[in-house]
Amino acid sequence: MTRALCFGALLCAISMLSTPLQAEEPQAPDEQAQIQAWIENFEAGLDRQTGTIALPNGVASLNVPDGFYYLSPQDSQRVLVEAWGNPEGEPPLGMLFPADKSPLDADSWGVTIEYSEDGYVSDDDAHEIDFNELLADMKSSTQQESAERVRLGYEPIELIDWAAQPYYDGVDHKLHWAQELKFGDAQDHTLNYNIRVLGRKGYLLMNFIADMNQLPEINQNVDSVLAMASFNDGYRYDEFDPEYDTYAAYGIGGLVAGKVLAKTGLLAGLLLFLKKFGVIILAAGGGLLVKLFKGSKA
Repeated sequence: MTRALCFGALLCAISMLSTPLQAEEPQAPDEQAQIQAWIENFEAGLDRQTGTIALPNGVASLNVPDGFYYLSPQDSQRVLVEAWGNPEGEPPLGMLFPADKSPLDADSWGVTIEYSEDGYVSDDDAHEIDFNELLADMKSSTQQESAERVRLGYEPIELIDWAAQPYYDGVDHKLHWAQELKFGDAQDHTLNYNIRVLGRKGYLLMNFIADMNQLPEINQNVDSVLAMASFNDGYRYDEFDPEYDTYAAYGIGGLVAGKVLAKTGLLAGLLLFLKKFGVIILAAGGGLLVKLFKGSKA
């Protein structure tokens, strides 16, 4: 089996230590101790927060219950860059994790939080969308993007089906959907689960990082994650004023289909998370995220 892609000697060592199928030689005791010390220090340095969280951009807040914890942009960046091997980039507004899991656990899943100020997304089309037609259109677009990916040296990608059909809550103005994706010849398919919370000037993007086999667990937690996020006064969806505010160039259908950012190519309108052999790869606009796991807790 091909060894997983690693960024840095320590991360490679963690990957080999935690994934027996990938390890070719046993780790020396002192190296194991160094890796374990790094893991313990890393986890001890994370500030797990609950309760009312004011997101850094000032437009929205989270109410995080005891069953979850929030990580600040700084800690989230540590997870993304130091632990998961993501190249340096703009940190998210934070991340959410279930309380009983560390970001380094093999069965962990998390939710990234970002904000897009593209304007007010009208929901007039929300109840008129033919989801079968939308899926067919998205499959066609994915095939075209896949051909471009292959030309640039990336593995092909295929949109298999909805993992969860789009659902829009017109009262709280929250949208969520999930896609089942296949990368290359991988037997294990990828789960791409999205939440959008609409506001006066834009929307929150909350994206799950998880495996397809974790879909039942994610489905059990979607409502809890949805309930955490709300816009602050002055930024709420129902405070939109057409005299002063601007409309986004797309509606609910365009938001789901990822048409907004399609012009940048390489499926930039979608956050695609691939998890295989203890690794998660994030492909978004040509970006790459590799997540290296330690073993599950005993």
